[in-house]
Amino acid sequence: MSEQSSGYVRLDDQINWYDRKSLYHQSRYRRLKLVSIIAAALVPVVAGFDGMALFTGLLGVAVVISEGLQHINQHHENWIRYRATCENLRHEKYLYLARSNRYANLGDDEALRHLAAHVESILAEESDDWLKMRRRVDEPKEQPQG
Repeated sequence: MSEQSSGYVRLDDQINWYDRKSLYHQSRYRRLKLVSIIAAALVPVVAGFDGMALFTGLLGVAVVISEGLQHINQHHENWIRYRATCENLRHEKYLYLARSNRYANLGDDEALRHLAAHVESILAEESDDWLKMRRRVDEPKEQPQG
C-alpha cells in the first residue's frame, strides 16, 4: 500500500530523503556504538592474559576510532534531527490531506500554498539547525589557561 501523495512533489521527496538519511545515521550510530561497547568490555578481560598487551592496545584503539568517527560524523544527532524533521513533514502532509487545522475551510489552491509555506519553513529551520550544529562541531575548543 503506497502512501497518498500531497500533490506537492518537494514535500514527498523531502519526506523520503529525511527518512532514508535518518535510517542511515541510526544504523551507523548503532554499529559504531556496538564496536565501542564490545571493544571496551573486552579490554579488562584480555588484559588479564599474558602476552595480550598488543591486542589490549588494539581494542583501545578501536574504541577511540569508533568514538572519533561518531563525533566527527554526528550520527546520533543527525539520526534524531532527521527523524524529527521527517515526522514534522509527515504531520504537515497529513494535516493537509485531511484538511484539518490550518487547512480547514481552504480551497485547493490556497491550501497548497499554505502547505508549501509550512513545508519550506520546516526545511529552513532544519537547515539553520544543521548549520549551527556543524559550527559547534567544527569550532576548536578553547584550552584552559594554566
